[in-house]
Amino acid sequence: MAGERVKLEVAERDSLGTRESRRLRRQGLIPGVLYGRTKPHSISIPERELRRALTGAGGLHAILDVVLEGQKSTHPSILKEFQRDPIRGTVTHVDLQEVRLDQPIHAAVTVSLVGEAPGSKEGGVLQQSLREVNVEALPLEVPEHVDLDVSALAIGDSLRVADLVPIEGVTYLDDPETVIASVTLPTIVEEPEEEVEEGEEGELEGEEGAVEGEAAEGEAPPEAEGAGESSEE
Repeated sequence: MAGERVKLEVAERDSLGTRESRRLRRQGLIPGVLYGRTKPHSISIPERELRRALTGAGGLHAILDVVLEGQKSTHPSILKEFQRDPIRGTVTHVDLQEVRLDQPIHAAVTVSLVGEAPGSKEGGVLQQSLREVNVEALPLEVPEHVDLDVSALAIGDSLRVADLVPIEGVTYLDDPETVIASVTLPTIVEEPEEEVEEGEEGELEGEEGAVEGEAAEGEAPPEAEGAGESSEE
């Protein structure tokens, strides 16, 4: 929801470094930096308050009215960057950027596909090749996401940035011809047939002949059997 504002109280921190950051996290605080219009501030934020601010209606694009501990003035800011723990998935560090509400900013906005593509019912595969678009808008006008209707996509069709519905006050910065979604035929993977080379075929025939030859050598010739019977009489 564009225009969502959330108050966020933070504390400035004097000690820096990995050891200090670990100590803060054990206390339920997230280390971060507020990049102001004059100078950056090293800050710590209660993890619960940060989660509340970033999971509201404005999501990651909410305007954060940052209040430094002991001060009354607010610093309208946006989430610039954040880091997660690769195993737990929890936020471990945030960078906030103070902004002016009367000046446009650049932001990456998620593209959400809506509707059902007829091509999918015909056996095609709906693919989304671009999941975010870059936009320019005033901080309070940045949308949480942009919807793209795929209910007219048949097999072989595609939708591009130019097909996004215009939003008042929002400018799309990506190439208009960049494909966002398409319906393609499923890829058929054929198993390669095992081919027997000429040399291998000759070897197999030779082996069969050798077996037959060995069996023939083990049998007694008719003449020899007959000679033995005559001599015993």
